[in-house]
Amino acid sequence: MSSHATPIPMMSSACGPLQGQAHVPGDKSISHRSLILGAMCIGETRITGLLEGDDVLDTAKAMRAFGAEVTDHGGGQWSVRGVGVGGFAEPDQVIDCGNSGTGVRLIMGAMATTPITVTFTGDASLNGRPMGRVTDPLALFGTRSVGRAGGRLPMTLVGAADPVPVRYVVPVPSAQVKSAVLLAGLNAPGQTVVIEKEATRDHTERMLQGFGATLTVEDTDEGRVITLTGQPELQPQDIVVPRDPSSAAFPVCAALIVPGSDVLVPNIGLNPTRAGLFTTLQEMGADLTFENLRSEGGEPVADLRARYSPDLRGITVPAERAASMIDEYPVLSVVAAFAQGLTDRPGVKELRVKESDRIDAMAQGLRAAGVTVDEGPDWWRVTGLGHGHVPGGVTVASRLDHRIAMAFLVMGMAAQNPVTVDDAAPITTSFPIFEPLMNDLGAQIARISA
Repeated sequence: MSSHATPIPMMSSACGPLQGQAHVPGDKSISHRSLILGAMCIGETRITGLLEGDDVLDTAKAMRAFGAEVTDHGGGQWSVRGVGVGGFAEPDQVIDCGNSGTGVRLIMGAMATTPITVTFTGDASLNGRPMGRVTDPLALFGTRSVGRAGGRLPMTLVGAADPVPVRYVVPVPSAQVKSAVLLAGLNAPGQTVVIEKEATRDHTERMLQGFGATLTVEDTDEGRVITLTGQPELQPQDIVVPRDPSSAAFPVCAALIVPGSDVLVPNIGLNPTRAGLFTTLQEMGADLTFENLRSEGGEPVADLRARYSPDLRGITVPAERAASMIDEYPVLSVVAAFAQGLTDRPGVKELRVKESDRIDAMAQGLRAAGVTVDEGPDWWRVTGLGHGHVPGGVTVASRLDHRIAMAFLVMGMAAQNPVTVDDAAPITTSFPIFEPLMNDLGAQIARISA
């Protein structure tokens, strides 16, 4: 059970063709960063299309607690009147980040080089996730932290009074860690350097440059080297948030496995560090087309059309693609169950430490639904049964994980028997309109009375 909602069991049953337009919410990654960087400006940043899920709303509350003026004008229109780099006030209360690993880690970075003391907590899922991967590099700036065993929340951070710039090699691909270090570097003198051996989503770099920070990116033999010059005066911006490709994954994947479907998802962000799922689906034989390709706010955008694809086949997903689709592996495993042959996913150990152990969560649910899954510490393999041959007929545990819940509800749309999720309440963290949006397309998702 989430700390933000009571359990909401849902059942998804086989349905007719999915048809129409799926207007999915704004990009969660860009929404978080818009609020945080807006709060670090002097002046007013205006945001259009902000994702109004629980995760982002918790970040908005946190920015208010730090002294920024954050206003909801309705209809996805928000404004942030910031306090400047290094201007955060010490919050009066504990900062509750709910279910959001992105929110808590980015906020930790943003406050780490300001001499304030902040205590962070979250729901049961977030409080079980490791924070050492962020607090360790933040300690290099001079930040101190104390939390529960294993570096878990609740945790208190004491920001560095005299921060120093750092040079940090990210040990595992993680946009959250990279972003936390860059945000901390904003209030450190000199140049902070982050090196990542595998490129991860680059929204933070793009947005920092858009807000006026001096930042360079260079590909070298050592890896991708990002150099940030500290203590800039960030300039407020007008930001249009593109639609979230991670949310788009659910109506897109559902359309591929439900016979007769034809779904258009407008205004989807196609940042190359986020679009790995769509490349993978096309390699599996998916009927995907990109229409009206354009650029908005420095981000590539298109309208994505997905049609039923009866000849999906299993493939091996390159390990180096994992960072560009890490959040989409749960729903990809559902598509793999309806494909022919083996779908292998190596290089995915990051999935073990998400909102849940997503490899184990999906493997257990898929096996219960009649699908063969093999797994290891850093890989998993799904043996596809082909269209019309996935039994379903199970109740699966969402484990407080929004993407696990949505993935199995997608499975139920094409399985032989309904699929029930024990608690779909976590879906509100990232995709609050998932249930009505999918049902408007033709899905059969129903809430189950306790």
